[in-house]
Amino acid sequence: IDPGSGNLITFLQFLFIAIEGFLFTSKCGTVRPRIGLKDYTILVVMFFVASVCNNYAFDFNIPMPLHMIFRAGSLIANMVMGILILKKRYDFSKYLSVGMITLGIVICTIVSGTKVESTQVLKNAADEDPMSVFFWWTLGIALLTLALFVSARMGLYQEVLYKRYGKHPKEALFYTHLLPLPFFALLAGNIWEHVQLANASPLQAIPALGVSLPITWLYLLGNVLTQYVCISSVYVLTTECSSLTVTLVVTLRKFVSLLFSIVYFSNPFTVQHWIGTILVFVGTIIFTEVVGKVRSALAPAEEKKKVK
Repeated sequence: IDPGSGNLITFLQFLFIAIEGFLFTSKCGTVRPRIGLKDYTILVVMFFVASVCNNYAFDFNIPMPLHMIFRAGSLIANMVMGILILKKRYDFSKYLSVGMITLGIVICTIVSGTKVESTQVLKNAADEDPMSVFFWWTLGIALLTLALFVSARMGLYQEVLYKRYGKHPKEALFYTHLLPLPFFALLAGNIWEHVQLANASPLQAIPALGVSLPITWLYLLGNVLTQYVCISSVYVLTTECSSLTVTLVVTLRKFVSLLFSIVYFSNPFTVQHWIGTILVFVGTIIFTEVVGKVRSALAPAEEKKKVK
């Protein structure tokens, strides 16, 4: 798929979810929102800024592996923002587990990305001044950092909203995808450029329908549908768990995707991959306090045996 089509992909995802929500959640505008539009607007601005920053980072000499490594830092960013803004305090085990999970994902990403090149195709790359390249790369890092902490702040803001207004995941999903649509007018040129590239992609026959469609559009359709399932599930999760726990689940999902891509593309699973996987696995066990919960569950059974 076209590596520069991030804005087109995001726009299609937002449009699909907005249409689905308008029909089935707001009942064509007849159901009033439970959460104020002012609160949704604040949430939407953060959501849009984070999405655009992540997409545009590729235009500043940021390779995909580095992009993925930054996204792996979302757990630490969420924890830092929670401490600074909500004055949260965590047990040492939480700090340890978050550090282990982040380190494990970073190790796997670095090893998997050693042969991956930047998606940015530089014009007249041979004539690029090294300082100029470094300058644009620094701007890309700044965009990724901004996106990382804005996303963390957005998760905390959602947590506060649900405590104040109650749990309304479908409504939140709808309005956070409907309200940003006008912002995409600012990206119309970029979106249209990649629409044309999608139209020019090779045709793929669909025997069941008796038609042929550009293969990129089929990929985009598959992406929109799978992302809808993923995003809607995350919104339900945000109403049931803390922001840090939601971030953990999303981060682990990305890690599983990374492992799946290694297997799917028949890439070697090295010692470093095993080390990273073990760090993530052990870190997850520590974070979820599985050992303590198992002991608590077994304690009553052991007491009954002693009584007998």
